[in-house]
Amino acid sequence: MSPLLSPGAGHREESPSVPALVRTRLRAAVRRPARLTPAQARERSLVLRLVSLLLQYPDTELAAAREDVATCVAGLPPSEAAAELAAFTGWFARAEPETLERTYVETFDLRRRSSLYLTYYLHGDTRRRGMALLTLAQRYRAAGWQVDGGELPDHLPVVLEFAALSGPGTGEAPLRQHRRGLELIHRALADADSPYRHVLAALLALLPPATEADLAAVAELAAQGPPNEDVGMDPYAGGAFAPPGTFAPPGAFAPPGTFVPPEPARPTLVSPTPASDASLSSPVDGPR
Repeated sequence: MSPLLSPGAGHREESPSVPALVRTRLRAAVRRPARLTPAQARERSLVLRLVSLLLQYPDTELAAAREDVATCVAGLPPSEAAAELAAFTGWFARAEPETLERTYVETFDLRRRSSLYLTYYLHGDTRRRGMALLTLAQRYRAAGWQVDGGELPDHLPVVLEFAALSGPGTGEAPLRQHRRGLELIHRALADADSPYRHVLAALLALLPPATEADLAAVAELAAQGPPNEDVGMDPYAGGAFAPPGTFAPPGAFAPPGTFVPPEPARPTLVSPTPASDASLSSPVDGPR
């Protein structure tokens, strides 16, 4: 007889119940990436690269390639992700280039709830975010993948490109880690009735379903905003506005995704007074 089913009281106290064990293994099986055939792997990689491409700023080059992108999406095998991408490219191919640019900036650069910098949702404006960015960059280097330095390593298009090139296991691990942040972005886009909601829906269709714990955490994150701390926030106080994802000089206001270099240490024994900026901890939309 299996120890799990042994009538001894000691076994019942020390071993998990059968239903609990079954639930644990089922949960692990649901979250474990499925084995893919080579054709499925290529298709999945293509979808990830398309999502990455469509979440990039629609500059002149991307705007000129819209018809080609729409044709590529139309050629995908039927799936939930393919249907969502087709819904987006239907708008993307028809909109004027000026509309594309304005919509992108208003959606991702000026709204904190739909920022594309994933570590912000998990760590907010805290020192842990810097460590998370370093860990992500090290993951890229360990896989033999070099980021050109034009974007932070947690920028979603960059994370998606890494996932497409490195596969469902190692490559998609950062996406699974930031599943709740992705869910929050999708909710914000859906609430705003943004066409980009279809792109995030396509990505979420590739990931394991959200658990009840995920949904509860997303609801709390939407209500309270990401973590925040005052220590080390001096570079965010006052000064000029720096767009997300760009380099900001010390003293500039820097929304999520901006790299702010530390100011040189001052020869003083007095701790600097932390800057207070209530807007950094607010979960509401940023400046418009």
